[in-house]
Amino acid sequence: MTGVPDAFQRLWTPHRWAYLSGQDKPADDSEGECPFCRVPGLPDEEGLVVARGEHAFVVLNLYPYNPGHLLVCPYRHVADYTDLTEDEVAEVASLTRSAMRVLRHVSHPHGFNLGMNQGPVAGAGVAAHLHQHVVPRWGGDSNFLPVVARTKAVPVLLSETRGLLADAWEQAC
Repeated sequence: MTGVPDAFQRLWTPHRWAYLSGQDKPADDSEGECPFCRVPGLPDEEGLVVARGEHAFVVLNLYPYNPGHLLVCPYRHVADYTDLTEDEVAEVASLTRSAMRVLRHVSHPHGFNLGMNQGPVAGAGVAAHLHQHVVPRWGGDSNFLPVVARTKAVPVLLSETRGLLADAWEQAC
């Protein structure tokens, strides 16, 4: 029956396979395997970096919950929030605030989810490198897909979102 049409409307998300298969997730605490250690060495467009600070940077989540889902990461490979220096804590907080301002300016969300998952048991996908989630939320942004199909439809390409946010960063901050 391959190729025979049926009643299902399929939403193909092959890019999710990298996440599901564990691609680019560090196997241990080795800095060489960490995607958050690798990204700052890439050009901003390629690494999806939206903004850079002295101690931390802002990058789009490769597997976003919503369009504009950002991660604020210290450059230093550290797993636990309590191990950050005072300067790193201050810059992660400052970049988080700036990320919210930029997202409000660009896409007018109704609210945000902010958070850090500390350790695999708490849901950290990359537990070896601390990162703060900044997830824009809109009324009604949840639909049947996450509940029924464990799938999230994101209607904007990451490269387009990165460009919009990076362009707006200076104006909104």
